[in-house]
Amino acid sequence: MDCMTYKFSIDVDRCKGCGLCVSVCPKKVLEISDKVNKKGYFPVRQAHPEDCNFCGACYLMCPDVAISITETAEDDREQE
Repeated sequence: MDCMTYKFSIDVDRCKGCGLCVSVCPKKVLEISDKVNKKGYFPVRQAHPEDCNFCGACYLMCPDVAISITETAEDDREQE
């Protein structure tokens, strides 16, 4: 039986940098980037990905649906 792991991703071109996800992250994983996206916004980035516990608070808070957390099989993660 494969162990399930999670993958966190941000669609930087959808993100408007509102910071709502940053404010609700209990582990302070996220921060506003200093790089501009295609739409001229400063999107969010994972500053401390190793601290993420995949609680989903950021995902639920994002009004632009720019954050996704997906389940992956352990075997899939090893291939990345």
